[in-house]
Amino acid sequence: METIFTPFASFGGGMLIGLGAVLLMLGLGRIMGATGIMSGLVFPENASEFSWRLALVAGMIVAPGLIYAVTGTMPAIDVPVSPLMIVVGGVIVGLGASLGSGCTSGHGVCGLSRLSVRSLVAVPTFMATAAITVFIIRHVIGG
Repeated sequence: METIFTPFASFGGGMLIGLGAVLLMLGLGRIMGATGIMSGLVFPENASEFSWRLALVAGMIVAPGLIYAVTGTMPAIDVPVSPLMIVVGGVIVGLGASLGSGCTSGHGVCGLSRLSVRSLVAVPTFMATAAITVFIIRHVIGG
């Protein structure tokens, strides 16, 4: 399995995520962690919390359509695993985000920039686990 190197698209995406995180912090004083945002959407504390969370998730859903409208092609998505494995992976990530008091976006983008000790521990743990998982899947199992 080959990973395609996309430095410009990756840089642009990272800049947009960072800009979104800064604007959310400046505008609402909230941290942009996808798991926390989704959790607050499913279990809203009040109507104002529900509104901005719904807007953010709706933007994530609508974005590929906007890309299609501008470029005429949908973003290429190739997920080389079965739908069952996607569900299993989602459950594992959800449990990990719950145990880690946040997800990779919350800890990596917002937590590190705020020098959160919890994030300074969580992010290297995420990265090491990801590296070990990729190594096992690509070189031990042979996926």
